[in-house]
Amino acid sequence: MNTSPTPHHSPRSAYGTVLVVGALFLAGCSGGPDASAGAAEKAGSGHMKVALITHGADGDAFWEMVRKGAQAAAAKDDIDLTYASDSDSAGQASLVRDAVRDRVDGIAVTLAKPEAMKGAVTAAKAAGIPVVGLNSGIDAWRSEGLLEYFGQDESVAGRALGDKLDELKAKHALCVIHEQGNVALEARCAGVKKAFAGDTDLLYVDGTDMKAVTASVATRLRQDPSIDEVVMLGAQFALGAVKSVKQTGSRAAVATFDLNSSLVKAVQSGDVQFAVDQQPYLQGYLAVDSLWLYRSNGNFSGGGTAPVLTGPAFVTKENVASVAKFAADGTR
Repeated sequence: MNTSPTPHHSPRSAYGTVLVVGALFLAGCSGGPDASAGAAEKAGSGHMKVALITHGADGDAFWEMVRKGAQAAAAKDDIDLTYASDSDSAGQASLVRDAVRDRVDGIAVTLAKPEAMKGAVTAAKAAGIPVVGLNSGIDAWRSEGLLEYFGQDESVAGRALGDKLDELKAKHALCVIHEQGNVALEARCAGVKKAFAGDTDLLYVDGTDMKAVTASVATRLRQDPSIDEVVMLGAQFALGAVKSVKQTGSRAAVATFDLNSSLVKAVQSGDVQFAVDQQPYLQGYLAVDSLWLYRSNGNFSGGGTAPVLTGPAFVTKENVASVAKFAADGTR
């Protein structure tokens, strides 16, 4: 999961104009299958309308990858896709309600703050609209009645990173959370702390201010020279931590969750030790494609009970060349 908490409030009245792809792109519920059967019966009635609604900020590289994957699936399936986002959970819930009023045929949604989204998801289900989850909310998608889920188990990913730190003989990790209360971010650091044999400290920072993030990490490194590993929870934040390390002369290594093209270069240069890739392009692609498959053929991945995992995968200096080309294209 990634979150970029910079507020981005999409105009409610302009919901349908945020982004539409499908045929034009080519030119330029409950946990079970019966909850939204009405939607499945609409096959052959014309272009399918799908709304992808996330908690990401406009222009964030991670969410651009999610959107590119969704666009590719929409183009393949001849879907009219609308993308909208709001990092404020109340705003995101309003966007879901807008999609319900727009009578879309399917909704793909992130659940960074599941409780805030519950009412909007319930409204979609009541309208007979199948809803799938992606990226955030792996512990909540079933209880909220989503049909399917595509993403990374953040607890598992955090534990895998903790095990990796043990392999690297690290002793003292600082795990930096850039949005307090985001369930995916909290789960990542909790997983690190659970698996890592060394000490793990948490640091909460204001992810809306990159200068403040860099300064906060630098201050902590000055205060505690025993920190030998800084764990960041997003690619752009990891690049900020690299600056923190250089500013303080710390010997700490930097590891992170998530990739972008700049982060790939940092792994190649050794500035970042490794990254945990959850494949955001794949998350967007699978979420949109799953709604088409459900409508056209009644398919639902995971049997309505198991998530479809897209990570974690470690990207290190040894294997980064295999993803560098795709990262340069903005899809990894």
